[in-house]
Amino acid sequence: MTTYDYPDDLLKAQLALSEVRASLEALVKKLPYSVEPMDAWQRPDGYWLATSPAYPASPGWSDYEQNEVAVLRARERDLAATIVTHAFWNEVPGPERSDARSQLRRALGNEDGEVQEAA
Repeated sequence: MTTYDYPDDLLKAQLALSEVRASLEALVKKLPYSVEPMDAWQRPDGYWLATSPAYPASPGWSDYEQNEVAVLRARERDLAATIVTHAFWNEVPGPERSDARSQLRRALGNEDGEVQEAA
């Protein structure tokens, strides 16, 4: 397996992307399931069997919560674009790029999968 010497700015962008995704996941988990206010409902029998059979009423997300999610999603999109358009990928032969990208995703992780600080 080839190892790659990733530039610092690419590693920092990957670290920031991992942090933004973790923040977004944590935020969405604590928010109500519906962005808009919604009455309680029960799914019909036989549908969506892997999901809960009933949902409580949802107050929806506040404007502040919607903005928080939008800001994190925009940051996630910008970081992902920064990573995939980085000049480093021009140095990696086409067939190896997928493997190099996978290694970058793991480059800052330790054995527990926790993200480490970029150098």
